[in-house]
Amino acid sequence: MAKLTEEMKKELIRQAWQGAEKSYSPYSNFKVGAAVLASTGEIYRGCNIENVSYGITNCAERTAIFKMVSEGCTSFTAICVAAGDTALMSSPCGACRQVMAEFCADMDTPVVLAGKDGSVYDTTVGALLPDAFLRTNLIHE
Repeated sequence: MAKLTEEMKKELIRQAWQGAEKSYSPYSNFKVGAAVLASTGEIYRGCNIENVSYGITNCAERTAIFKMVSEGCTSFTAICVAAGDTALMSSPCGACRQVMAEFCADMDTPVVLAGKDGSVYDTTVGALLPDAFLRTNLIHE
């Protein structure tokens, strides 16, 4: 796993919870925030953004990563996801895992999952999406 200092981890958790405060979740009332540490050192926050047509809802992780990409950075070195008011830790959905794999520095990029109860779970993009479909799969010989 790539090195993530305790200080930066705490900052990412703080920023992810700040992102959750901006959540637009009138249907589920399940607030999620994310903070992505770009390879430039900047932190981008995101929140989940629901829609009455549930299929076009956007998750916090993708919101944060898309904000990073829209600002010109296409690689991140860590991400934190802070989720909801449930007792259980929440893990990123499949779509978010694939987007993380597209833009992470490498598959050992740290992923920090933060629960409302203060619990923290450390993992990696590769652990969340083993045998990922990556750009290298498209190389034709």
